[in-house]
This record gives sequence, structure tokens and C-alpha cells, in this order.
Amino acid sequence: MIEVIKEECIGCSKCVPACPVAAIAMKDETAVIDLDKCTLCSACVSVCPTNAIIIRKSEKSITDLSDYEGVLIFAEQKESKIEPVTYEILGKARELADKLSTDVSAALFGHELSEKEINKLFHYGADNVYLVSDPLVKNFVAESYTQAMVQLVQELKPEIILSGATAIGRSFIPRVAVELETGLTADCTGLEIDEEKRELLQTRPAFGGNIMATIRTSNYRPQMATVRHKVMDPIEKDENRKGEIVEFKVDFDKSKILSQFIQSVKDETQTVKITEADIIVAGGRGLKDPKNFDLLRKLAKKLGAAIGASRAAVDADWIEYSHQVGQTGKTVKPKVYIACGISGAIQHLVGMRSSDLIIAINKDEKAPIFDVCDIGVVGDLFEVVPELIKNLK
Repeated sequence: MIEVIKEECIGCSKCVPACPVAAIAMKDETAVIDLDKCTLCSACVSVCPTNAIIIRKSEKSITDLSDYEGVLIFAEQKESKIEPVTYEILGKARELADKLSTDVSAALFGHELSEKEINKLFHYGADNVYLVSDPLVKNFVAESYTQAMVQLVQELKPEIILSGATAIGRSFIPRVAVELETGLTADCTGLEIDEEKRELLQTRPAFGGNIMATIRTSNYRPQMATVRHKVMDPIEKDENRKGEIVEFKVDFDKSKILSQFIQSVKDETQTVKITEADIIVAGGRGLKDPKNFDLLRKLAKKLGAAIGASRAAVDADWIEYSHQVGQTGKTVKPKVYIACGISGAIQHLVGMRSSDLIIAINKDEKAPIFDVCDIGVVGDLFEVVPELIKNLK
């Protein structure tokens, strides 16, 4: 809300030309603001010599943060199988919860899920599993998943919510944050606890990966974050760990479920799932032509590897987006990452620099990829890769 304090206004009219939307006029030597035009940009506030113009902003904050306790993770499943990213998040959740002396709960949505699959969540660190078993959440639909998560959170009141930054997590977790009127930090690569303030420190790349920003949610609960696949490590599996399965009933409003699950189409171009692969052979602009990915496929077949690509190769329509590694693609953590004809832009490095061993093949000896690789081969990939395939035989 913006207001002019008439007693303070001296009629200098400096605010009139300062307003970018012409919302201010002088009347009886006093500034008058057209509230229908005003955008609350505060340009007038900064030029007023007597501080006669003020903007009052209402700030909403949960009055008692102590009502919220515990760490809740979203346990993603596809075709009734828990996705690997869930175990990575559980490992970090376990670490955070131990620092807060609280428990870890998992929200699992599906229908007719096996008890064996559910128990895996306990083996990797969960204390409780809140199971929503309903045909409406058998397959992912954003509206039904959002309703289920919101109602569960309103019941449990966790202080922290974590989810994978997957296609599913990115689709519905922001909707949950909006419904709960709280903040969300997306694509986190680091999570820590400020134990004194009991706040989650959420670290993510910003400005194209050139800086790392650490974000707090000081006045709102729950504190929500999505986490990139392959940046956290699961804890060691313990099949002796037990926990409690709690069936949670959701009162679905079907009138607000506007989407419908039709079918799931598998990517037939990838024989090895890129996010799970131990070895990845990736190509970039240096391949020069889409048909040259066949050379990398020959190498990948010899190694039992997955095929990756830089954004430049994907944007050129040389290969499908599902192969893209980097800030706007997949985050991977293989044992071996072979980069062929990839210069090493920071956006690509964000997605693969945590690989155990990075091998770079590039004819430009000044390419940034050589600053992060473990083994660098300065040479023409069209000579190096065939020689490598030949030696692998």
C-alpha cells in the first residue's frame, strides 16, 4: 500500500516526473497518487525530500515455528518401483534430521505397492512411511499429487521437505509450495543445517553456475528444496532397519484434477539409463554432424556405457534431449565420463564434474574441459576414438 502524508508534503512536485507510469499528479499543492496506475515501484519514495510518500508492505510470517518438526522427503516411484534419487535424498535427510534430533518420514504415493518395495525406504534411512494408496496416484498426475502432498504436510507439519529435482519433482513440488505459501529452492547441490537457528541452508548454482547461492527460509515453514540427482550419496543399506507404515487417506477434489495419465513412453534410444550409468561417453559440438554420434555409440557399446551430450549438440537436433548433461539437462555421477569434442562450458560442468574419473578428448588444448579432467587427450576425436575402439577389441 502506498500513501502520501499530506502534513509532510511540501508540494515540490519532484515525484511527478519520477513516476514511470504517470500515476502522480499535483492537487492543491499536494501529491496525489492514482492507485489504479501505481505499480509500487518506489521511484517516488526515493526522490521525496521530506519522506512524505511511504509504502507499507504486509509481511506474513508463521508466528510459532516450533509447531513444525521433522524432515519429510517425497519418495518418487515409477511403475511401482522406488526411483534411485529417493535413496540419495534419504541419505541427506537422515544427516539433517540427526543434527536436528528429529525423525525422517517419507511420503509415498502409488497404488498396490509391494511391502518389499516400501521397506526399502526404511533400509535407507526413513523412520516412517506415509503411504497414499489410491488409483488417482498410481501414475503421476500433477494435480492429484499436489493435493495428496498438501494435505499430508498440513497434517504432519514438517519443518523441512525434500524432493528430487526430477521431471516429476519439478512439476508438482512448486505447486505444493504455492499452496502452502512458503519458499522453495530448486536444484540444490548442497544442504546443511544452521543448528543455532534451526534453519536449512540451501545451496544452488546461480548466474549460469558462476556463483553458488545459499538461501534460507527464515520466516516460513516448511523449508522446501528440490535436490539434483547424483549430487547426494545414499547411506549404506541396512536391511535390519525397521519403521512404521502409516496409511494416509486423502480427500481428493476430483473437480480440480484437470490432467489425465495416458501412457508412459520409454526412451528406446538409450540402452543404459544415463543417470544410472557407470560409464558415459558424451559428445558435443566437436562432432560436427549428428551422424558422427554413431562413432560414440560404437565406443559406448564396447564399454557398456550410456550416451551423453552437451546442450549445443541437443540444441542442434543431433540427439534427443534425454541425453543432455548439464545445468539444463541431467546431473550424472558415473565412475568414468568420457567427453568427446566438448569444450567444457560451466553449464555442462555443473552436470558432470562430480564423476569419479573424467577423460577429455579435444583438439583445442585451451578448452576449459582440460581444467577439470583427470586425463586429457589433445587430439582430433575422429582419430583418437577409432584408435580407442580398436584397442578395446
